[in-house]
Amino acid sequence: MKDEIRNILRDHARLAAAIDSIGDDTDLYQAGMTSHASVNVMLALEGLLDIEFPDRMLRRSVFESISAIDRAVEELLASR
Repeated sequence: MKDEIRNILRDHARLAAAIDSIGDDTDLYQAGMTSHASVNVMLALEGLLDIEFPDRMLRRSVFESISAIDRAVEELLASR
């Protein structure tokens, strides 16, 4: 799943550094992702995986790292 997340981040997060140089636990906001870009990342994930992020997950902490996004996505996929 992390590869898919990385691909979406590459296309939508507008990071200052190459996604391949960013660790799984690196703060994506410190790496240059804006709040607006995080919404684009969320929408791309929803479209790709046919999931919907509930209101309780619409927090900065859910999108702050690849690992955090992965945990949220896995939770949503498991609850389908």
